[in-house]
Amino acid sequence: MSDIRTRSRTKVLVVDDSRVAREYLGYVLGADARIEVVGEVATGEDAVAFVRRSRPDIVLMDLHLPGIDGFEATRQIMATAPVPIIVCTAGVSFHEVKTAMEALAAGALAALRKPVGPTHPDAAADAAALISMLRVMAQVRVVRRWQRPAAGAVPAPPPARIEPAALALRSVAVVAIGASTGGPPALAAIMSRLPKDFGAPVLIVQHITSGFTAGFASWLGTETGRPVHVVSGGEMPLAGHVYVAGEGGHLRVSSAGRLEMASDEPPSVHCPSVGVLFTSVAQRYGRRAIGVLLTGMGRDGAAELKVLADAGALTVAQDEASCVVFGMPGEAIRLGGAQLVLSPQAIADLLVRVVRVRSSGT
Repeated sequence: MSDIRTRSRTKVLVVDDSRVAREYLGYVLGADARIEVVGEVATGEDAVAFVRRSRPDIVLMDLHLPGIDGFEATRQIMATAPVPIIVCTAGVSFHEVKTAMEALAAGALAALRKPVGPTHPDAAADAAALISMLRVMAQVRVVRRWQRPAAGAVPAPPPARIEPAALALRSVAVVAIGASTGGPPALAAIMSRLPKDFGAPVLIVQHITSGFTAGFASWLGTETGRPVHVVSGGEMPLAGHVYVAGEGGHLRVSSAGRLEMASDEPPSVHCPSVGVLFTSVAQRYGRRAIGVLLTGMGRDGAAELKVLADAGALTVAQDEASCVVFGMPGEAIRLGGAQLVLSPQAIADLLVRVVRVRSSGT
């Protein structure tokens, strides 16, 4: 089943409590013949009502709103009348990024900063990027997100049944994970289930809007209770720690095992690139690595997951049922790069069963 459905004009609802911001966004979007702004509202409550009544193709949702905020409006929409949602914010403080990550966990597809004003030199580039994202994300098939039950109300799912061959004795030195659209909640679901003394470092490339990386790493650390670092270059990864690719380069592992943020890789659609990370991990660790490709649009990391598998690593793709977008993992499965296809919870079960815990005193 395809993740994408073809549309002619993309019908957009703009949600922002600032009249000036609504007018500017309406002007920017309305200048593109492929976009139709079908509504502009100022509150979360009005956004929920508009979506239930008129079902736009996509919602551009401000996070800071009077009454219910953008997170709560997103949660209600995704629980009652789901449509694609992009949340936007004027800044990238920890509080703002935390709220954005919560909105992603509730079902929003992406988070971005509001476009700069018309006199800014980046105005045209920001407008083009926003329109491109709206056009692409409007085609993603979203599903209803039921309201989260009270803690303890639903028992945890049983451990996944995994073929014994996948659990063959191996000394795991590193876990490398790539993710894009829908990645933050999937990563949080995996990381929160790993023991504190998990015996390998976890390296992550998450496609995310520029400026959100530091806040994303802080949010992931808060959500999972483990040390999460943004890679600047030169780090020697430690077991039990999580390392998120920084901005402006590609995360890779050197021949000496140190982390690098490289700018000398061939041009890539995505920067940082999952493929660059997976290739370096295959070269450095081979059989001592685990590669995981999570939900995301496109193909980044799919061919390179096969490179990992061919090098002897254990490779996993997220299953279609739990993906927001099945593009990246689906392509990896098609290429024969995924030895296992599992949900995030089952991926965590696998990692717990395969990766040894650190011995005391290390």
